[in-house]
Amino acid sequence: MADATFTINITNFWANDRRGLYNITYPLAMPFEQHFNSHEWVMWFDKHWCWGFYMAAAYVALIYCLKTWMETRPRLELRTPLAVWNICLALFSLYGALRSLHELVYVYTNFGIYSTICLCGHSFLDNRVGGFWNWMFTLSKVPELGDTVFIVLRKQPLIFLHWYHHVTVLLYAWYSYSDYIATARWFVCMNYMVHSVMYSYYALKALRFKVPRGISMAITTAQLAQMVMGAAVNIWAYQVKQAGQECHVSYENIKISLLMYTSYFVLFARFFNRAYFMSKIQDPKAAKKGEALAYEHEKNNKGKID
Repeated sequence: MADATFTINITNFWANDRRGLYNITYPLAMPFEQHFNSHEWVMWFDKHWCWGFYMAAAYVALIYCLKTWMETRPRLELRTPLAVWNICLALFSLYGALRSLHELVYVYTNFGIYSTICLCGHSFLDNRVGGFWNWMFTLSKVPELGDTVFIVLRKQPLIFLHWYHHVTVLLYAWYSYSDYIATARWFVCMNYMVHSVMYSYYALKALRFKVPRGISMAITTAQLAQMVMGAAVNIWAYQVKQAGQECHVSYENIKISLLMYTSYFVLFARFFNRAYFMSKIQDPKAAKKGEALAYEHEKNNKGKID
């Protein structure tokens, strides 16, 4: 999967590691993390990453059929299952955020910003914590497709940003694990952090708690910040590689990731503007539409996206 430059860099990295130049370990691993063999899973994803395309195609087909089937049927409330679903995802994301953030801070404190972006970890880094939570993040993109099932069954608006984001994140995560990119340390940590807040918000809404509208706006702002930071990490990694230094991510992956984050930023910014600012403009029709978008965002989890 990796390009020729990436392969050469890995070979040089192993040679340097034998001289003890990159002795990066994370000593605070839980037992289930300590026994995780990331190298085996990298090999597995290298052979099966294309399964992501099959799952994405099945997801799109299922949603289309489900929407067609629901056209002549009343909406399902599903508040209790929705609350349980969001609580489970919130707890999972929260724990993932705590573990991945702790690992990132540890590497940064002991080895600097370069190591957090350009040095990944499996057999040559012995970082099983990062490997485990990257693996869990990659696998979680499949069950998270269930968000859309709730939207369709409850006959809520399904916007392009929602399903586009689910599909592309799934494909990119499965593709990237086969390369075991170093930049994933930042991508995974940011995603866990945003999701822990986002799914907690949706759980409270499903339980009929009154959550201030500003919280919804803050979550979308955090998502926008995530896209900016993701693009910045890619640019930083690209500059490191251009300078001839070790950075364990391929040029191909950087380009795909940068394109993905840029598209997300444009779509999130458009959604943010329509949901929170169009209601303040002069055109009464546009204002009404903007208010409706914001209302649907809060009531129906319209913005339930990664």
